[in-house]
Amino acid sequence: MQILMNPEFGTLQALLKRRIALIADHEFRDVDPGGHLAALQQISELITAEHQRLKPILPGRLSHFLQQASFSKALEYLETETSPRSGFPQEQ
Repeated sequence: MQILMNPEFGTLQALLKRRIALIADHEFRDVDPGGHLAALQQISELITAEHQRLKPILPGRLSHFLQQASFSKALEYLETETSPRSGFPQEQ
């Protein structure tokens, strides 16, 4: 079953995926530790900015995960806790 998501959350989801991929990029980290750290800081700032932009429409749990920098949980929420009927995440 394909899960529908509020299209407003697409950029947030992409940023969260990018952050996880960046963390897993050990070659980048090993070759250029400073650049890797700077890239992580930049993606974290972009996630924070996107959180602030979306804050009025974010479900409480998702906003909580983002505020606590639980980015893996936020991504998991976006990927698993959406309603196929409404396109919006469900609150539990």
